[in-house]
Amino acid sequence: MPATSLADWLRSASDDELAALLQARRDLATPPPSDSTVLATRAGTAGSTARALEALDTFTLTVLETLLVADADTEAVPVDRIDALLGTDPRPALQRLRTRAVAWGADDALRVVPVTREILGPFPAGLGTSVPSLAEVDLDSLGEDERALLTALAAGPPIGRSRDAAVETTLDTAETPVQRLLARGLLLRRDGGTVELPRELGLALRGGRVAPESAWREPELPVTGHEPSTVDRAAAGEAAEFLRQLESLLTLWSEQPPPVLKAGGLGVRELRKAAKELEVDDVRACLLAELAAGAGLVADNQTTTPEWVPTTLTDSWLASEPAQRWILLAQAWLDLPRLPGLAGRRDARDKPMAPLSDDLKRPLAPAGRRRVLAALAELPPGAGVRSVDDLVAVLAWRAPRRGGRLRDEAVRWTLAEAAALGVTALGALTTASRALLDDDRTTALSSMAGAMPEPIEHVLVQADLTVVAPGPLTPELAAEIKTVADIESAGHATVYRITEATVRRALDAGRTADELHGLFRTHSATPVPQSLSYLIDDVARRHGRLRGGAAASFLRCDDEVLLAEVLGNPVAAEYELRKIAPTVLVSPVPLAEVLDGLRAAGFTPAAEGPDGRVLDLRPAGRRVPARPKAVRRVLAEPAPATPEQLAHVIAHLRAGDRAASRRRGTEVRLPGGGGGSDTAATMALLARASREQREVWIGFVDAHGIASQRIVTPAHVGGGILRSTEDEHYPLHRITSAALVED
Repeated sequence: MPATSLADWLRSASDDELAALLQARRDLATPPPSDSTVLATRAGTAGSTARALEALDTFTLTVLETLLVADADTEAVPVDRIDALLGTDPRPALQRLRTRAVAWGADDALRVVPVTREILGPFPAGLGTSVPSLAEVDLDSLGEDERALLTALAAGPPIGRSRDAAVETTLDTAETPVQRLLARGLLLRRDGGTVELPRELGLALRGGRVAPESAWREPELPVTGHEPSTVDRAAAGEAAEFLRQLESLLTLWSEQPPPVLKAGGLGVRELRKAAKELEVDDVRACLLAELAAGAGLVADNQTTTPEWVPTTLTDSWLASEPAQRWILLAQAWLDLPRLPGLAGRRDARDKPMAPLSDDLKRPLAPAGRRRVLAALAELPPGAGVRSVDDLVAVLAWRAPRRGGRLRDEAVRWTLAEAAALGVTALGALTTASRALLDDDRTTALSSMAGAMPEPIEHVLVQADLTVVAPGPLTPELAAEIKTVADIESAGHATVYRITEATVRRALDAGRTADELHGLFRTHSATPVPQSLSYLIDDVARRHGRLRGGAAASFLRCDDEVLLAEVLGNPVAAEYELRKIAPTVLVSPVPLAEVLDGLRAAGFTPAAEGPDGRVLDLRPAGRRVPARPKAVRRVLAEPAPATPEQLAHVIAHLRAGDRAASRRRGTEVRLPGGGGGSDTAATMALLARASREQREVWIGFVDAHGIASQRIVTPAHVGGGILRSTEDEHYPLHRITSAALVED
């Protein structure tokens, strides 16, 4: 006998069917239901049903809308009627709807959850209110203008506004197509000058079908074949360029950190400044900034005047091999809970959304990226989509209700970002990216390392003091060249320029003239020009004649003998005191510590200020560090339920069903949910059930305040806990009533 309601279907479903339903709904965030009626209520709520509809394709949604057109939310309808309205077999889609408990019942009595009409809108499939008397109306007698108007409304939505609708006329006095159609009863008059096309006329104008055949099948995805190695090399080139640009951004922000906006994020002026320095557009600069922060390479330093500053992770990232650097960025992009493409757009308050601000947070962004890349992963290796719009259409057909208003734009942003990062190339997914999607970092690393050009260890030194790197340099050589030269133009062949300032910078970094000569003599594939040798020698001859050092404190004394005594004391070595003049000692240790050490050694020093007056260095009082700001956690997409969770929920469902169907004996009710004068009687009843291994019916209130009923077999009663034979624990103070189950 077919189920007449969703609750009946849930009570008669097997454990496997219930597990599939719960997994499909992904609705385990709240406490588990106590009985099937509670689950039926939850399954019919708009929230869980809307989530269930997000994973449905266009054809399945069309079948669901056809069920609503047939009023399956208020009465049972046969599958033959749905078949006639569609013109194709709806059974595969019906099975998907049954799996998600959106539809239920046998083929001769199909029903849908009533709340679906609220979710899908008042006009399912773009058809209006049903007027059965119009089912046999002949439309051939209508004029061309009238038929054109009806055809436009038949395409959906079935409503329109017209000033003519506000005028009450007869067919003889009607002057416009709207007035004539209203007079004939072929249009329905609504409030505010709105007209509606009845459902029967809409179906007739569509040829008796709810939807065209294009809704039945997924659109084709034209592809172009490439050799996988070609795709990998093209992507590796883009990845190398992206790494170079990010390295330049980190260098720029190391020297000139941009300020954090008061509302959070990066200002437009700072973004455009970075874009100009890197010679990229604002979109690329925003993506670089977002990935730098997402990968942990840049962070807010959280000072009184906060700035975006590279983190300590930057140094290890820069020292890594290019493939390792790419892996970190690609993984950070996949897991980034933000949409960089939103930067610059207006929010609900008509304010532009800034990069690195909370406005760009979208917790489901990682799932959206993986969905796009998974569609590319379905293609053969090396096969790429010909057009972005083709892939957008395919993904829109597969899940038209997923993604909201940014559904199609998010797909385009994902493809553009993937191409810029080297995740894709020529419209195809690379070998490394396929491995990364499968969480195989080892294969991804080796694939990207093999696709990237081999680092070289030579440069071309020109007579005009330019140095050309004909390819990517090894990290060690690149660091040495950047120390002694500035980048003049970047790309696959980088050009550096050596000047007097760059040579002095290398000498300031600790390099000697001989080391610089050796660097170019060893790594230059061309003869080293004399002009470069003369420049290095000339700058080195003048370098360092005036020297400076760092000191945190000093000691001065007109008595050189006393200073000699201090230097001869062990305290001098402890505080690193050294003489820089006959009457002056310096130390890298703060003055207060030096003075305390000297006093402990028997000396009597005093602190002085710039004017020579004695200073009081005693501490003003203890202080505690300020509390750090609370970290806001970003919610990730709900994870699939585990088999243990599903088994636990189903066990509660079955216990509730048993409690609803079995008779119970004399009930012992506890006032206020526990305690009171009946506590002893309850304990005696539960102890008896434990000894005789009999089932007992209990009323129970869980930690969330939800009342439910259970049938359990007590295994042990004590310590304020009832433990069942199924190893479930019930605190006695939460049991509101109890009764033995009658045989």
